[in-house]
Amino acid sequence: MTDTAAPSGATAPRRLAVRVTKDAARQIRAGDPWVFDVSISSLKPEGVAGDLAVVFDERREFMAIGLYDPESAIRIKILHTGRPLQIDESFWTQRLAAARDLRASALDPSHTTGYRCVHGENDGLPGLVLDRYADIFVLKLYSDAWLAHLDVVVECIRQVFSPGALVLRLSRSMQHSATPRTSGGIAPSDGQALIGEVPVAPVPFIENDLRFEADVVHGQKTGFFLDQRDNRSRVRSLSQGCRVLDLFCCTGGFSVNAAAGAATLVHSVDISSAAIAAAKRNMARNAGRSAVRSSTHQVSTGDAMTVMSQMVEAGRLFDLVIVDPPSFASRQNQIEGALRAYGRLTELAVQLLVPGGMLVQASCSARVTTEQFLETVGDAAYRMGVRLDGMSHTTHAVDHPVTFAQGGYLKAIFARVDRIS
Repeated sequence: MTDTAAPSGATAPRRLAVRVTKDAARQIRAGDPWVFDVSISSLKPEGVAGDLAVVFDERREFMAIGLYDPESAIRIKILHTGRPLQIDESFWTQRLAAARDLRASALDPSHTTGYRCVHGENDGLPGLVLDRYADIFVLKLYSDAWLAHLDVVVECIRQVFSPGALVLRLSRSMQHSATPRTSGGIAPSDGQALIGEVPVAPVPFIENDLRFEADVVHGQKTGFFLDQRDNRSRVRSLSQGCRVLDLFCCTGGFSVNAAAGAATLVHSVDISSAAIAAAKRNMARNAGRSAVRSSTHQVSTGDAMTVMSQMVEAGRLFDLVIVDPPSFASRQNQIEGALRAYGRLTELAVQLLVPGGMLVQASCSARVTTEQFLETVGDAAYRMGVRLDGMSHTTHAVDHPVTFAQGGYLKAIFARVDRIS
């Protein structure tokens, strides 16, 4: 894509003059990277996806510049605040290099070759994620606004990261959008190669010396849930001699870590047969470790709550239960339902734990606050006649930095479960 010249009729991104409400201006000054449609008081001229929105304050002085997306409730995604500057190849290169350097000092490539290189808004590139699996990179876009800049951004990724291949993944909303094109007039598609060739098989990579695979073309997100790396490592340190239940196991990240930590038994549960198959392959990739070979790996394909209920009825007990569901609240009106689901999962999980067993429960919904999540899990445990002792919670790994309030979505609880006497 980067070698394709723009046709003579291609339109370069324009600059739009934008005035916002006083409240929006205050939030921008505080570092919020999102300007919602209801916060725009004037816009000239009418813009298209990818235009550069120049935001002025009430004194008509420059305040920020961002990507304009007329189809999103987040109408402007802020790229820069402060003094005016040019959004060009140098700008993209500097942002990408800063993100690269942040990870370089914290991640040892001899132990981990799968990690997030760019974390969207939190790295100053809103709506753009770049993940690495060995020498294969995956660029995930969440806004049509990026397409007008894609050609130059891809060239900057080439310069900064030197990828063996770069695969494009598009959000569901972008996959259903028929009109947006790149500045070169090309309509991109989910799973295509922007650099190199599309991988014909899952891509092998290393995480904390363990071996995994990522389906970068068809897998969820970019092929693996990299954000739980530190929590997986903690589970590994807690698993010796344990019977471990891994619910919503996806491709088996927690399961493999538990086995590597010398768990006697690991039971993986997921509703997707493809995910279960990948979990088995990831376990097999680590069979060179004696701890993994010695661990019994069982699997169940089915709805997690149904499987948990069946296990409760059968009297199954575990020493460590991991509950890592997908986001239950992608919209504001789904929060109450999400909290009910978290509570029900806790009720079932504590019934499957021996006294003194360890509950690991996570939420990846930004709309559910840490306080709501902790309270919901604690209340559900109390209803079942148990207390959560020594409860601690974790957040994001270093490659998933949080630089604004809404950027913190991941929270996980580690707690011992004891009966209330």
